[in-house]
Amino acid sequence: SCSTMQPAASAFPPDDEPLLEEPSVNRPGGRKPGEHPNGVYVIFFLLGIGSLLPWNFFITAKHYWAYKLQNCSEQAGRAPSDLRDYFESYISIASTVPSVLCLVGNFLLVNKVPASVRILASLFVMLSVFLVITVLVKVDTSTWTPLFFGLTLACVAVVSGASTVFSSSILGLSSRFPMRNSQALISGQAMGGTLSAIASLVDLAAAADVTDSALAYFLTADIFIVVCIMVYLLLPRLQYSRYYLRSHQESPSPATTLPGGPAGDEAGPGGTAPLPSIPPLRPILHKTATLGFCLFYVFFISIIIFPSLSSNIESVQKASGSPWSTKYFVPLTSFLLYNFADWCGRQITAWIQAPGPNSKLLPALVLLRTIFLPLFILSNYQPRARIRTVLFARDAYPVAFTALLGLSNGYLGTLAIVYGPKIVPKELAEAAGVVMTLYLVLGLALGSACSALVVHLI
Repeated sequence: SCSTMQPAASAFPPDDEPLLEEPSVNRPGGRKPGEHPNGVYVIFFLLGIGSLLPWNFFITAKHYWAYKLQNCSEQAGRAPSDLRDYFESYISIASTVPSVLCLVGNFLLVNKVPASVRILASLFVMLSVFLVITVLVKVDTSTWTPLFFGLTLACVAVVSGASTVFSSSILGLSSRFPMRNSQALISGQAMGGTLSAIASLVDLAAAADVTDSALAYFLTADIFIVVCIMVYLLLPRLQYSRYYLRSHQESPSPATTLPGGPAGDEAGPGGTAPLPSIPPLRPILHKTATLGFCLFYVFFISIIIFPSLSSNIESVQKASGSPWSTKYFVPLTSFLLYNFADWCGRQITAWIQAPGPNSKLLPALVLLRTIFLPLFILSNYQPRARIRTVLFARDAYPVAFTALLGLSNGYLGTLAIVYGPKIVPKELAEAAGVVMTLYLVLGLALGSACSALVVHLI
């Protein structure tokens, strides 16, 4: 009977469940699927790319936005470069606020709206907004530039909110699978950044018509969102994923009652409590506090430095006028190198997961990254007003610092975000995925606010 199975299943507390295997709950799905899991790994990798690629393409299309907004300021009666120069600040504000609001909404809906509905709805919203942006590339907006500016910011807000719902829902979904699938998702996100950095370099080298390259840019993002919709619809058709999705639905873990969670005496026959309509927040925060801090601080330090500090570090040979030191130094050593190192760091977690989720070494390593701040400030950052000393006056230094910054961001950030949903009972895993994403977004939001302050201090 059901009750005789209970002790075996709850033999170890959620903390000690093997992290790299699926939790040791008696599975009604019978034996493990024989099918090789690589198909599911590839799907999560592609979904990871799709969750950040549209957003990265927004940021990297710098020439296009400058071109579209060039006569905005004259009409609005502002100084000629006002909207163009502060466009990136406007974008980060327009994206951070909806992200936080959508994350809160997503947390409240975790047990009310199925993950598939949230994921597909957010993908279709992203696709429709990107189609509008793609069409506007070839529309002459010079007579209504302020309106175009407002419309663009609205699109940024909607895409940002939708991609946040998509990322956090997909992270929650991946936590029902063995850990390597969550890792594939996070690794894919960094690949999205790397691809957009490569696309902008190709764009820079080709130096084609601004609108043609922007059209190719946004069409790439449109196609990728369609690919995401297709592979997501394919996911439940695979035998391997059906096994994990079915066992998630059929066997809520006996360890449903965390301290401060829903009361255990409401449990039905077999000792499984019905899921509350809103996941209990306190036990999730209690369990994930240290990992949440790690995730917050990793991204807090990274966003202060990249891109606002790192992309203003110039080559010390700039005076020579060579294409490397003038045109390609920043795109290669800041954007491409950082994104590639970040992807490598995330990829390494597929083979090495150390330190563990309860280790004191993880927060220590995360705090140690603070040292990157003075290292970048004392590199050849230009222009400098207050801090005159350039201690690291060779191009090799910022290149090494950027590689280490990206590598440590990818490795430590992935460990924290992948461990988070794995150290709570299984039915809270999806909600924990949303909470971990909230820590990440808060790190990015506070970090971007501090980066403006740091830049003014140099």
